[in-house]
Amino acid sequence: MPKQTTEAVRIRDGRPEDARAIAEVHIASWRWGYRELLPEATLDALSVADREAMWAGWFADPEPRAEVLVAEVDGSVVGFTGYGPSRDEDASEKVGEVRTIYLLEEAAGRGIGRDLFATAEERLRALGYERATLWVLETNERTRRFYEIAGWKPDGATSTERVDCANLPTVR
Repeated sequence: MPKQTTEAVRIRDGRPEDARAIAEVHIASWRWGYRELLPEATLDALSVADREAMWAGWFADPEPRAEVLVAEVDGSVVGFTGYGPSRDEDASEKVGEVRTIYLLEEAAGRGIGRDLFATAEERLRALGYERATLWVLETNERTRRFYEIAGWKPDGATSTERVDCANLPTVR
């Protein structure tokens, strides 16, 4: 069930035809959100076409108990979140994971991310997950603060295995 937020924002299930818009948000949000956190070469190498293919593939063969939501303003996708079963080796089938949540820079600070994240939490519960995790770049203070305000906290797990984060430390 889509959730309505303020200022004509609509949160709805992602659809295959959203793959391009999701990819554009994905790349744009990485470039502004990680500007001073990841190597410039990593950000420059990002490709909308590659991400579109990745998302199109996901929609063509969705993972069981996994979903994607998009946030629209005036019919344009300005953010998205993806979640599903935890990919962590130590997780049971009752543990979900928020895998992505990204917004365009102009959509940040308007409550859209908060509503998108809250809807993802509701959906994870509806999918039968009893607990959920996520990974965030250790140095990403703004995003860590966002999660902490939402009631999430680090559980002590760390990793440097995330290639998309240039193998920099991430925390769960």
